[in-house]
Amino acid sequence: GLNILSRDSSFELFGKVGLYYIMFLASLEMDLEGLKKNRTRGIAFGLITFTIPTVIGFAVGQWVLHLPWEASLLISCIIASHTLIAYPIVGRYGLSRHDSVTIAIAGTMIALLLALFTLAGISASAEGDVSAQFWVFFLLKCVAYCAIVFFVFPRFTRYFFKHNSDNVTQFTFVLVMLFLSAALSELAGLEGLFGAFLAGLVLNRYIPRVSPLMNRIEFVGNALFIPYFLISVGMLVNLRSMFDHREALFVILVLVVTATLVKWLGAWVTQLVLRMKAAERRMLFGLSNAHAAGAL
Repeated sequence: GLNILSRDSSFELFGKVGLYYIMFLASLEMDLEGLKKNRTRGIAFGLITFTIPTVIGFAVGQWVLHLPWEASLLISCIIASHTLIAYPIVGRYGLSRHDSVTIAIAGTMIALLLALFTLAGISASAEGDVSAQFWVFFLLKCVAYCAIVFFVFPRFTRYFFKHNSDNVTQFTFVLVMLFLSAALSELAGLEGLFGAFLAGLVLNRYIPRVSPLMNRIEFVGNALFIPYFLISVGMLVNLRSMFDHREALFVILVLVVTATLVKWLGAWVTQLVLRMKAAERRMLFGLSNAHAAGAL
């Protein structure tokens, strides 16, 4: 943020990899049985934590910040999406298989997917292309992408692990699958972090939680890629603009308060609807309150 180092292409590249890695680890370490058991509750949390921020964010953009409706919708989309920045902390404390964490991860992907669809609509509207043909083509690309990930990737993974037992080769293969899924996701018009999450979901059943391969994946992510991402986000901040333009401080204050409040409301409503404990509500809020990565 102090501009001591310039944010060159290496920071951008490793920063993007770090973001993908957070989503990848979250789905890779997820309890699939717990996901099956909690999938309805995860979908409910995703819908709640997307709808409340979208409605309130749009209202704030219109009546507090006095923005055009397109900009207000973009603000609401930014506030409604969130990313699992706090997940490495949860993993460090051995809580990654708790039901509330599984619900939070599932809800994150629902909210992120809905935000991406909204963003696609905003982008198309800005370019003057909101025809039925655009949406049909967009949905076809998404369906084709999901078909490749869920039907082709598992077969290829089974074959590779069956014929390659070297740990280094297996680790390289995991990275290739992660980046390939992220790249295909971007080609489909979604974001790479969504593809990274699906890659972890596919590889989940093929990589034992206690294994040399999992140890390497976690170590490289936590020691290199994830810190790089956090540094690259900090380097994006222009501290001078915060003090050169007083109205910027007002916008920052409004957005921070709104974004935090709406995610707390989402967790609180989810707690009431699903009859969860207060500690589980705090877990949902803690995992859904980080906006930077998805918004960027």
